[in-house]
Amino acid sequence: MPVLEVDALRKTFVRGLLRRRTEALRGVSFRVEQGEIFGFLGPNGAGKTTTIKILMGLIFPTSGKARLLGADAGNRDAKAKLGYLPENPYFYDYLTVTELLDMVGRLHGMDASARRRRSAALIEEVGLGHAAKRPMRSFSKGMLQRAGLAQALISDPELVVLDEPMSGLDPIGRKEVRDIILGLRERGKTVFFSTHILSDATLLCDRVAIVVGGELRDTGPLGALLDPKVDAVEILWAGDDATAERVDELAGTHARTSEGRISRVADLDAANAVVARVVAGSGRILHVIPHRQSLEDVFVHEAKAAGAGRGGDA
Repeated sequence: MPVLEVDALRKTFVRGLLRRRTEALRGVSFRVEQGEIFGFLGPNGAGKTTTIKILMGLIFPTSGKARLLGADAGNRDAKAKLGYLPENPYFYDYLTVTELLDMVGRLHGMDASARRRRSAALIEEVGLGHAAKRPMRSFSKGMLQRAGLAQALISDPELVVLDEPMSGLDPIGRKEVRDIILGLRERGKTVFFSTHILSDATLLCDRVAIVVGGELRDTGPLGALLDPKVDAVEILWAGDDATAERVDELAGTHARTSEGRISRVADLDAANAVVARVVAGSGRILHVIPHRQSLEDVFVHEAKAAGAGRGGDA
């Protein structure tokens, strides 16, 4: 059974005196399996936070279903087994992070000794040991984000849902949060997080879903999304001028370097044809380098496709 399941999820907001309707989600469906890190990717306004709020039971879908840990979204027993970090966490600013974690631990039914042990460990893990006794009104945005991550983990949850967890963090903080997320997977936990920072997804995720304009554009393992998409192939080879003329018939004009000649073609089939001509002319293949799409390239492509499909309004 999937840890998290979304099936044909739709959400329409009605706003203002004129009752204008905004369709935030348009039939989104995906599954998250036990023990994986799943990235929910999309630009700002794509519907990521709306989806997460439905999963948390904070708002209700117009249609479709969402399930967590085998129960409908919003189920109290399921909520007890998950940790949640919202996009813009807000805490009582007169509390210290130690007091915050003690309060959240009490809400989870943890006894006093367990709260103390777990809080002390998490405060160090998220890098707030130096500020454990300071009121959170003095915290920077990045420090509040760290405190939010700690409260999401206080009960050692089975499922951790993080909405833009890297927001406001400096490079060191981002590295520390990535290490924490990877550590959760090593302990068999499931992590679902939304982001528009594509490098984080590339480093962390087992699978991703790309949502643009409320529609799911693509989903699957990163390798499956990226590997087949080859933008171009460069072949570095050495050979005489006669071979170069034969290769240029396939690849256009080549470039010359101190190492040899470089021919650039559009795909792997054309690369194979170039290699065959070089070998037939007694030349040598030095390198074959496919240039594959990055996750950012896929993201931008899907965003443009969604905009074109709605007349440019993405």
